[in-house]
Amino acid sequence: MSENIPQAKTIDEVLSILNVIIDEFIENKSTLGYFAVLYYKVTEKVKEGIEEGMFQNGPRMEQLDVIFANRYIKAYYEYKMSLLPSSCWEVAFKYANDYWIVVLQHLLLGMNAHINLDLSIAAAQVAPGDEIHDLHADFNMINHILSGLVGNVETAMSDVWPFLKWVLKKTRNVDTFLIDFSMQEARNGAWKFAVELAPLNSTQLEQQIQLRDKKITKIADLITNPGYIPSLIFKILRLFERGSVVAKIDKLRSVI
Repeated sequence: MSENIPQAKTIDEVLSILNVIIDEFIENKSTLGYFAVLYYKVTEKVKEGIEEGMFQNGPRMEQLDVIFANRYIKAYYEYKMSLLPSSCWEVAFKYANDYWIVVLQHLLLGMNAHINLDLSIAAAQVAPGDEIHDLHADFNMINHILSGLVGNVETAMSDVWPFLKWVLKKTRNVDTFLIDFSMQEARNGAWKFAVELAPLNSTQLEQQIQLRDKKITKIADLITNPGYIPSLIFKILRLFERGSVVAKIDKLRSVI
């Protein structure tokens, strides 16, 4: 069954497969489309960065991007085929049909699995052993690209929740809203874990990935069940969300 799971060999193939997945989410009116669109935009920006010479090693960066993307693609199709993806991805996919999960939580669930687990694994695979240290500057450049998309995500969410723009303006947190929520910490943790994985043999690597998956799944559980007060706030936000699932996907697609 796994032989039916598409896997990309180039960054252009990544974008092509992601487009197919996004179209499927739109057709099915699935909230999984929120993260898929965000990730497509990240991949586009990485491709532009490679073409513009932003990275020290462009070919290695494309290889990392492909390995990174293939983990998300594989996890989605495994879930779709009733196979077993990484448990942190399983949680993200499982909550797609939960009415009370807001757009922000859907995005965070995807980022949690993909940055905290997949990015580390991709980095360690493309730069094993001592080579990992040569990757650090380009890894940080990916962080720069991710951070650059934050403002656009906030714009999209402000259209979903009209009063959010007022809140962000009043609290002066427009530029740090998503970063403070978890992105910076996640990326720093991803690099630290990549360094830990790089020198390991295949058996050790698999053991550490399984342990990490369990740890990241606990973070996913905190995103979906953050406690009484945050959950109450999210429920209020959910009641005031504006637009259909497809409209929200289109909004993210147009402004990110």
